[in-house]
Amino acid sequence: MRKELIVATALALVAGACQQNTTPADNIADSTGDSKVVKLDIPVPGFHADSAYAYTEKQVAFGPRIPNTPAQAKCADWLIGNLRKWADTVYVQRTTVTGPKNEQLPCINIIASFNPAAKQRILLLAHWDTRPWADEDAFDKTKKPDGADDGASGAGVLLEAARQFHLKKPDAGVDILLVDVEDYGVSEKENSFCLGTQYWAKNPHVKGYKANYGILLDMVGGRGSQFYMEGASQQYAPAQMKMFWDVANKLGYSDFFRYEDRGSFITDDHIYVNTLANIPTFDIIAWQASGNFPSHWHTQNDNMQVIDQKTLKAVGQTILQVIYAQPFSY
Repeated sequence: MRKELIVATALALVAGACQQNTTPADNIADSTGDSKVVKLDIPVPGFHADSAYAYTEKQVAFGPRIPNTPAQAKCADWLIGNLRKWADTVYVQRTTVTGPKNEQLPCINIIASFNPAAKQRILLLAHWDTRPWADEDAFDKTKKPDGADDGASGAGVLLEAARQFHLKKPDAGVDILLVDVEDYGVSEKENSFCLGTQYWAKNPHVKGYKANYGILLDMVGGRGSQFYMEGASQQYAPAQMKMFWDVANKLGYSDFFRYEDRGSFITDDHIYVNTLANIPTFDIIAWQASGNFPSHWHTQNDNMQVIDQKTLKAVGQTILQVIYAQPFSY
């Protein structure tokens, strides 16, 4: 993924490319301490942030998930094994993509489908690979980051969501897409990021695949994260994104999900889902009020020390609330 922040003046470039009553409810016990959180009227499973944390930690334990490494293969096998326990159907795309220096890179996209016969569908996606170098690090840019937040956290949240979908099947159709070779690109080469997503968008796991909308998770586990309404998301999926933010705020997560317009556009996986697959998709991605990404982004500090169960809970519980209670209320 080309995770660069683009100011509002770049709009032309990117363009080229409910309220419900609330009642207090107790949460399922975990380490988040979310005593202030309320649930909406329809019963929704509790998101176990401790499980999402453990799934994130397990990915990191394999080592940096870089194409052409044992960690890539081992982590892929682990992801596939878990999803096969929970999903109705699992598809695995194994292909080769071309990197920015014409490298041939193995790419493993993993798709888990729930209620595959349902016509009304939601796509949940995140990348699970790591950047091959810590190019934003102040001390050693050649080091390989762990990618705990940038990569593992999104997949960790979606694994816990998949486990909940298995325990209590939602009425809506849901597809979880874990994409590979997202973070191998270089900023000076157009379309060199998000290679796994570009492949999937051109070669979907089901011919003619469509979803009502998509939700992209990227850097969703960092302590103190804030999620602003990103510019391209507002362009392609404004109603769906506002619905999600409204639900998050109703649940008590207003410290995380902010309505302020920062006038910024991010080239991320959602761009290709929107423009190539024509599925309205918005991006949940952390950045600071200053317009910068979190300080651990693309550095050696992107490790398990930055991961916080409270952030995982805010994102994961909102996903479950939307999926189970009001998936199409936008």
